[in-house]
Amino acid sequence: MTLTEHLIARIQRAGPMTVADYMAECLLHPTLGYYTIRDPLGAAGDFTTAPEISQMFGELIGLSLAQTWLDQGAPTPFILAEAGPGRGTLMADVLRATRAVPGFHAALRLHLIEASPTLRAIQADTLAQYAPAWHDTVAGLPDGPLFFIANEFFDALPIRQFVREGSAWRERRIIASDGDLRFALTEPGPVSALDHRLQDTQDGDLVELCPAAPAIAADLGQRIAQHGGAALILDYGDWRSLGDTLQALHRHQHVDPLTSPGQCDLTSHVDFEALAVAAAPAKFTRLSTQGVFLERLGITGRAQALASKLSGPDLENLIAAHRRLTHPAEMGTLFKVLGLYPDGKTAPPGLEA
Repeated sequence: MTLTEHLIARIQRAGPMTVADYMAECLLHPTLGYYTIRDPLGAAGDFTTAPEISQMFGELIGLSLAQTWLDQGAPTPFILAEAGPGRGTLMADVLRATRAVPGFHAALRLHLIEASPTLRAIQADTLAQYAPAWHDTVAGLPDGPLFFIANEFFDALPIRQFVREGSAWRERRIIASDGDLRFALTEPGPVSALDHRLQDTQDGDLVELCPAAPAIAADLGQRIAQHGGAALILDYGDWRSLGDTLQALHRHQHVDPLTSPGQCDLTSHVDFEALAVAAAPAKFTRLSTQGVFLERLGITGRAQALASKLSGPDLENLIAAHRRLTHPAEMGTLFKVLGLYPDGKTAPPGLEA
């Protein structure tokens, strides 16, 4: 049975699906889900993330966290954790860049939040010398000072979509019609979680909610406020969600989200306001663009140092990587960075309180 056939059978049995349920099935179905059965990254996959573009990305994130660790008195031991680590490339760069920070490696305990068996196996190979422990969710992390990274993690969490009609909302759901999947709207009704959005939207506007994201942010905020540490959340999105941002990628091309369930990556833009508000009592930084964040951390100087040893195609690739990570027309503006940190402490380097 294909995933499309499975989804149609489910809809026929239980009725129209929320977009969130559809995303969950497409991405994490035990035998047919996108992340369950493949490595989606790189030129041979469907998308490329910042750590795969250049080592500079992970190096600078690692140094930001290491300086935050020092600023907080170098707690020992501490938890170094990443949610959605991909192939382990980002964490490998973080660990290489922090090797010379006195006491950092001796104190860290590496934990990874990963749902994909395929990617867990790759991470185990990439990070074998650091003996990582894996968890299905952030809630599974042990207590203690937490230094946390989430790069393109929140964008893959399932969302629900609502279209405003007067003072009510119609939810966008997925139905089966003549063997195909298509969108439909429910009857209008109140949605308490969107009461505050009646002030900045009008009839016909589409607003997205990610049910899991605030709960994860609240967990992170409680841990950081209680035990110390920091979180760096990097993703595409903005301070507040507005409009349909659900997208599907297949072989680096945008495709219809309903045409090939389980064969393409599904994501949406992150609502950073929802994360920041939920993270109390931890403090949150001003939302920064990725380009500004990396420039504050010295990416141009790092690129120049690397460039001094390169020539030809290698040099051209480095220049292109720097541009892609930082330029406003590339990832520099679309991607944002939010930091979480304890009240009374300084914000992670690269971000402003």
